[in-house]
Amino acid sequence: MSNLDDSIGKLLLDLQKNDPKLFKKLMKRVQKESPEIFEDNIDREKKKIDPYNSEVDEYNKKVDED
Repeated sequence: MSNLDDSIGKLLLDLQKNDPKLFKKLMKRVQKESPEIFEDNIDREKKKIDPYNSEVDEYNKKVDED
């Protein structure tokens, strides 16, 4: 399954580069037909990004104070 995932990912990246309009249409259709695919990934990514953003905010506060 991993090879299939990698192949699909490569095809999507190529499509995004070569035909961004078609890629956008495809992604909208997939999101409409299978929203659960996107919701789970967003939650996982958000959990990774939120702590990083907090660290950046703290650093920026320290820099501003100096």
